[in-house]
Amino acid sequence: MPRHAVQPGGGARTQPAVSRILAFANVRLIDPATKLDSMGELVVADGLIADFGQNILPQQPPSHMTVVDGGGQVLAPALVDMRVQLREPGEEHKENMESGGAAAVAGGIGTMVQLPNTSPIIDDVSLVQFIERRSRTIGLADIRVYGAATKSLSGNELTEMGLMSEAGAVGFTDGERTIANALVMRRALSYAKTFGQLIVQHAEEPSLGTEAGMNEGEIATRLGVPGIPAAAEVIMIERDLRLVELTGGRYHAAHVSTAAAIEAIRQAKRRGLDVSCDTAPPYFALNETAVGDYRTFAKLSPPLRSEWDRRAVVEGLADGTIDAIASDHAPHDQDSKRLPFAQAAAGIIGLETLLPLTLELVHNKHLGLGQALAKLTCNPALRLGLAKGRLGRGASADLVLIDPDRPHRIDVAGFKSKSKNSPFDGRPTEGMALATLVGGRVVHAASGAPTALRELAASR
Repeated sequence: MPRHAVQPGGGARTQPAVSRILAFANVRLIDPATKLDSMGELVVADGLIADFGQNILPQQPPSHMTVVDGGGQVLAPALVDMRVQLREPGEEHKENMESGGAAAVAGGIGTMVQLPNTSPIIDDVSLVQFIERRSRTIGLADIRVYGAATKSLSGNELTEMGLMSEAGAVGFTDGERTIANALVMRRALSYAKTFGQLIVQHAEEPSLGTEAGMNEGEIATRLGVPGIPAAAEVIMIERDLRLVELTGGRYHAAHVSTAAAIEAIRQAKRRGLDVSCDTAPPYFALNETAVGDYRTFAKLSPPLRSEWDRRAVVEGLADGTIDAIASDHAPHDQDSKRLPFAQAAAGIIGLETLLPLTLELVHNKHLGLGQALAKLTCNPALRLGLAKGRLGRGASADLVLIDPDRPHRIDVAGFKSKSKNSPFDGRPTEGMALATLVGGRVVHAASGAPTALRELAASR
């Protein structure tokens, strides 16, 4: 333990003030953006990262510095979640920005990007500005927003992307709806390109999709549920890739779930196209058998796929074809889920399980820790053009303290999210966020966090 650090479990000597300096000692600093992985120290002042490295703290810390012994745990950039639904405005009984923000920081997420499929739909400047104001007022995770690619998510007329970009939109998408019309997608890619913006696609050929929400195959046949073929995903992605070649646009495929789609993106990257993709934990942690006997909590869009596809997702993560892992947080209340399978809403919550489920890939030796954290931090930030997801002197102190080995059992009842629709309830995991800082403020500290951080979180 460093000579000047407080004892493990010891608290801050005095109640901190805004002008106080917070320092972490005895932490494993990991910054995937720069390949940093070493023991060291980090100093936070005025909400910014003032310095980090080895032996940077004074022999005798000044009275206005609170030094926290990190106990050798990982200190990394706070996570950047590039795909969430927060239901505000319109369905606040399922989730709102405050409960979603609390769930995010409990999961180690410092920045998240909200889909535009709210009510009203985020397809004009005023709603982009509303989200930004609400995020600042709540003061938890930094909430950014995608603008709708088409007005009212109709798939027809493009929105005013330029104005929404100026207002803060970080990309454009029709959320859970596919931009199915090829001419509209071509125009969207061309138009967004003029602002350097990304088009994010929910890739599913609509004519092959159904409301059933099951993968087409033996299990769907046995249950008597109409299935969605894996080909529905790759058909749409291959069409879109042709349009990217035609326009030179920036394209991102959301929550890819099939081997064929991943291979198409792999080949597109080799051809030099400006293409990226993400997946979500259910697509590498579960397969279609999780549906069991019509288990609606395992109903997603795209649906859980075959074991073959699940393994392809893991391989795509390992070889870098899949750039990012997003929570794909989709809160639903009991009334929306406790229905016959075909009528139940698709989607699960994910903010508080994103990190522990991703760490399963590390414990199973599929990814290194730095590689896994890259998909949760710098990779999504870089793709979205956000100055987040990396350690930098003078950067906003958005940080997460992680115990990567702490055994834990997922307990949905204790989640901060208003909705509890998760198929992972009761699943044993290893690794969790001990504390989260956003703009230098301790906005979450779990029961296992150092006492000083818990005191700072309580005094927030």
